[in-house]
Amino acid sequence: MEEQQNAAKAVYAPFTAEEISERIAQMLTPTGVKAEVKVIYQTIEDLHASCPENLGDWYFTGNYPTPGGTRVANRAFVNYMEGSNARAY
Repeated sequence: MEEQQNAAKAVYAPFTAEEISERIAQMLTPTGVKAEVKVIYQTIEDLHASCPENLGDWYFTGNYPTPGGTRVANRAFVNYMEGSNARAY
């Protein structure tokens, strides 16, 4: 289990945070809505600057601190790709 790597990180690696944000906004915008929808979130760098004593950023970076966290992330990714609503843990 210690040798597992977060498979989803490779999917996101080619894209900037802005590109990912734009795609999420597209996915969340209902058909027929004429308003512009944007997803805005704090950057990882700004998160680190605002919380320098607590870098618990694994939900946002995919750098899970334990092998179990990586296993759950991989299971969640597989569930998503298979169209399953099953829990990853």
